[in-house]
Amino acid sequence: MTKITKEQGLENLGDVKKYINEAEGIAIKNRWTEEIIFQSTKKTLKEAVEEAVGNGANLRYANLSGANLSGADLFLADLREADLRGANLRDANLSEADLRDATLFLADLREANLHYADLCDANLYGADLSGADLSEAELSEPTPRAAR
Repeated sequence: MTKITKEQGLENLGDVKKYINEAEGIAIKNRWTEEIIFQSTKKTLKEAVEEAVGNGANLRYANLSGANLSGADLFLADLREADLRGANLRDANLSEADLRDATLFLADLREANLHYADLCDANLYGADLSGADLSEAELSEPTPRAAR
């Protein structure tokens, strides 16, 4: 277990507070409007996100920047246009996830399963994809709407 100082804990308090609604548990919010997309009574953000995905919740536009989702099961997750900047998605199962237009800037995707994931127009600048399974992942630009 890693120990942190009181100062380090206080520095990160703002990040933790953005996900926690003390009366209701963990709230996953829209990155643009701050509207609650999914509310959970789980103890960790990872568990709340897994619960949302397991319940088929639409996490489009979710603000998950800096989230620790290491090892999370996000199979078939709808994370279109979600903010996952700096998120820890190491060893996460993102197979068949919809990550179109998602912001994955500086995200840790080492060893992540992105099999059949849709990453069209996702911002992967600085993301660490070492050892990630990108087999059958969609990385090309989408077909213009008029041509569909």
